[in-house]
Amino acid sequence: MTPPNFIILYVDKPEHSGAFYSALLGREPVETSPTFVLFVLDNGFKLGLWSRHTVEPAAAAAGGGAEIVFALGTPKAVDVTHADWAGRGLEILQKPTDMDFGRTFVALDPDNHRLRVYWLSDGEQE
Repeated sequence: MTPPNFIILYVDKPEHSGAFYSALLGREPVETSPTFVLFVLDNGFKLGLWSRHTVEPAAAAAGGGAEIVFALGTPKAVDVTHADWAGRGLEILQKPTDMDFGRTFVALDPDNHRLRVYWLSDGEQE
């Protein structure tokens, strides 16, 4: 079996969420429609944003039940990213915090999906 390389988030307004992620990721989507937006990142990972109103079978879950995780190379990069995202108006759920694994913070996207940014203290990046 191949490893997962694609995540789909169920969103209220795909075009609105697409604009949010376009600004956050610094890239345009490769596909946009009223019900679906798709980003392909440099490492090949795909992020899909699908209308929760049209997905079949219907999705019962809303945002907040999982996290998209962004690994950074230094604790300072975590703080710089936090300042950038807070300055863009993202809701910050957890301010930069030192935890047992390293430095981290959590923000929310427009549909309350959790976005975790972290630096792994032992230097291993997942």
